[in-house]
Amino acid sequence: MKTIITTSSAPEPLGPYNQAILKNDTLYMSGQIAINIETGALVIDNIESETHQVMQNLKAVLAAANMTFENVVKSSIFISDMDDFGLINNVYGSYFNEATAPARETVQVARLPKDVNVEISMIAQK
Repeated sequence: MKTIITTSSAPEPLGPYNQAILKNDTLYMSGQIAINIETGALVIDNIESETHQVMQNLKAVLAAANMTFENVVKSSIFISDMDDFGLINNVYGSYFNEATAPARETVQVARLPKDVNVEISMIAQK
């Protein structure tokens, strides 16, 4: 049986999906973009602040499932411009211990929801 994980501390889904699904001890988190939950506005003034907002949204979903970034085993990063890779990587990396960081891929895509520059999804395990 699966458990729907939802929190008002992260943006509501933009379509027919949930913020996360917990199946057994594995949490499958939908992609998050840089929507500031307090204002409802996109944080896209620069790629670093945008990436921090995405990570804060993911942190809120993890917390709703009683997990932290230490539980993350896999991340998928989708970016609109591979030239931003280094800046995104620096911010993303600040949320993890490098020695125990999760597996990950980073892919440049043609377009993301609401024309943002970065979207990240994660899988975590208790």
